Formats: sequence, structure tokens, C-alpha cells
Amino acid sequence: MDDFEYPTRSFRFLNDVNKEGASQSTTSPIRASVKLNIIIAGAGLGGLATAIALARSGHSVRVFEQAPALAEVGAGIQIPSNSTRILLGWGLGPYLANHVVEPESINFRRWQDGTVIGHTKLIPDFRRSFDAPYLVVHRAHFHEALHHLALKLGVEVILDSTIKRYDAEEPAIDLANGDRHRADLVIAADGIKSSARRVILGDSDIAPSMTGYAAYRATVDVKRIAENPELAWLLKKPSLNIWIGDQRHVMSYLIAGGQSFNMVLSHPEKSDPATWKTDSVLADMKAQFYGWDTRLVEMLDLVETTLRWPLMSGQPLPRWVHGSGRFLMLGDAAHAMVPYMSQGAAMAVEDGAALAAILSKVECREEIHSALKTFEKVRILRSGQMQKASLANGKLWHYADGPDQEARDAAMQPEVSGKQFLESPNQWSDPLTQAWCYGYDAEAEVLKAWCETKAL
Repeated sequence: MDDFEYPTRSFRFLNDVNKEGASQSTTSPIRASVKLNIIIAGAGLGGLATAIALARSGHSVRVFEQAPALAEVGAGIQIPSNSTRILLGWGLGPYLANHVVEPESINFRRWQDGTVIGHTKLIPDFRRSFDAPYLVVHRAHFHEALHHLALKLGVEVILDSTIKRYDAEEPAIDLANGDRHRADLVIAADGIKSSARRVILGDSDIAPSMTGYAAYRATVDVKRIAENPELAWLLKKPSLNIWIGDQRHVMSYLIAGGQSFNMVLSHPEKSDPATWKTDSVLADMKAQFYGWDTRLVEMLDLVETTLRWPLMSGQPLPRWVHGSGRFLMLGDAAHAMVPYMSQGAAMAVEDGAALAAILSKVECREEIHSALKTFEKVRILRSGQMQKASLANGKLWHYADGPDQEARDAAMQPEVSGKQFLESPNQWSDPLTQAWCYGYDAEAEVLKAWCETKAL
């Protein structure tokens, strides 16, 4: 695990939940004493989640998006319990109900023959321990659900609006069409290629970098899998199945309410994405996993189209808030990470929840800058730890056959056998990592920090 160590118990671990299922009722928001006019740049998952959180607190929110229509690219996405607890509390459940799948378990499989070498029980364990289910969904359905809820809460989403310039001092945004829009607070959720990051950090900007890996993303109609006797078992019990091997892995699970089968295929890739060929992408994908489990190879033969994405990772930044105290960034703009902990979007949801919580405690406008700095401190720590954990987890999965791989597999054997264990290299099963990752309460942590700041 190199030099990364999971933090000790600086989380709220919800192990006192005795209900069979987690509550999915909407929670009451903390209403803000100081109502703000807020602009959010970017209507992606993080931007819309933040808009929902702030609108629920009583702020007036406008979201500006450069695309002429809202459409998420990609395929499946995981919504882990630390995120679903927030989202269901916001009232997103009805908008997701027909689209999500709740997997029963996560199974790590040996690359060569598919033998189960690691096992995490999700149902009912995660609901009981973390008061929220672990869900998977198509990105487009997740995005659509957030959009609908945002509109219901009165958020104004303005499309086809390219931001030409951020004015951090006023604050305001200047659009490419010449329009200027002012606000009390401007929030940049403008993604991994953020232009706001350069405004906030100036010469100290640290852009996300290539990690030496890329991922193919693909979906297959479940009917084709059901018709194949060698693959039909994948549909009997909805689970996440992950084949892991030398520098590569394949993550698979059902999405779209069980109507589509999603795959993410990670592999080493150091070439410039500009040089990638599209006419041979399917053949290239299959070549990466030649000689793997025959059932996996059969599954890949069902793929008709795929997209390849470079895997980028940032590092903890010196600040997210501009010196004016009226302009900040969050989401991928602030903490891009590889998907090996399935927490990228979840961190953006936590950002939005934490920001709304701390702004709700502000009693006068003079306190806003101090509140944002507290938010920044808490969220840089949390997201930075997750960036490191994600990179470390990729190394754990990608051992070549040999002593490290054998030790890893042996250490996961108790969970496969149903025996008691105190720790595991499977980060979904390891008790300390589970609690730190899924038991984390983003709102409680930022409010605790704010109370400590006010007490000084």
C-alpha cells in the first residue's frame, strides 16, 4: 500500500442501525439564515448535486452549462452508501427507483479462471451498518434524476452558456455571448479540465495528470447474456464481479433496472489519447484480455461498441477558495481521482452536502469567507485521502502472479469462506476502511469543524 495509511476513526460510524432496511424518507434541510444568490458553473453530476443541496437550504441557485442539451456520456456508475444516504435524504429516491440495481455482493475473481478470491456481502450488511444501500445505475439515469429534482426545487438550469471569464472579485461570470451574470457566490463545478482552477490557484495550479492507465466502457443487452448458457449465471443474483490480474481488471454489473450489463475494463496505457484509433477499438479491447477466463472472453465478444477513457488523477490542492471569499471550486475540478474506490462522484455529492450545511450556519455575510475556508479544509483532507486510497487500491488489484498476489488472495480467503476476519486487502470488506469510507457523514464533519472554528 506504499505510504498510504487509512485514517483512524475520524468518522461517524452508523453501526447502531438495527433496521432490516435503511430509511429512504426525505430528511429536513437546515434552512439558511442568510439567503444567497448563487451561480454554479457546470451541470454535471457534481454541479447538480450542489445545486440541490443549496436550493433545499433556501438559496437561489442558477446553473450555467455550456452544452446545448443535457446528456451524460459513459455507462454505469456506482453510488456507494456514503452518497446514497445523502441523495435519498434529499428525496432523489423516486427519480431513481426504476433505474437502479442494488447488488447483493461484490466478488473479486481470479483473472485466469474466474475463481472467487474475495467477497463482500452488501445486502443487508451495508444498509444495516451505514443506513443506506449500495447502488449501481447508468450515468445518464443518475444525471437525469438529479436534473429533475433540481428543477422541482426551483433551480434554474441555463444551457448553451459557455463561460468565457470568471470574475472572482465581484463575483460574476461573463458568457461567450457577451452577457454578464452576478451573484453573491460563484461555484465552479466545471470538471477535470476546469478553467476556474487556474483562476483560484494562479501559478500554483496543479492539473490532473495521466496515471498510465485507461479504461474501456461498454454495455451489453441482458437478453444476449441470458441466451448464453455460459454467462446466464451473471444475471441470477445481481452482483458486482471483478476479474483482477496483472495491470488489468474488468468490473461488471447490471444497470438500467437490470436491463443492461455494464463493463469497465482497466488496462495500462501511456500513449497520448489524441493518437488513439477508433476503427480498431473493439479489437484492441479484446486483445488486452486475451487468455483470461473463457467466460469473460465470451462476454467481451458480445460487445458491439466501446469507448476508451484515459484515467486521470489529481492531488490535494493548496486551496479551493479564491482570496475574495466569493468564488470556489468543487467536484472533479478540485479532486479528480481514478475510479478504483468508486468514489469520484460520491465525493462531489459530499462536497455539495457539506457546503450547504456550513452555509446554513452562517449568521451574517461577514462569516461566509470563514465558513468557506472551513469547508475547504475539511474537504481537501477527505478528498485527498480518497485520491490516495483509489490509487493504492488499483495497485492491490493489479498484482502480477507471484508472492504479492498470493499473499493478497490468502488474506481475502476468510471472507470467501464466511469466516470471521479483522482486516482484509479487499477494501470493500475491510472493517476500518468500510467505516471510514461508507460511514463518513459529510455534513456532520464540516459542522463539527465549524463549531471548533467558532469556539476559538
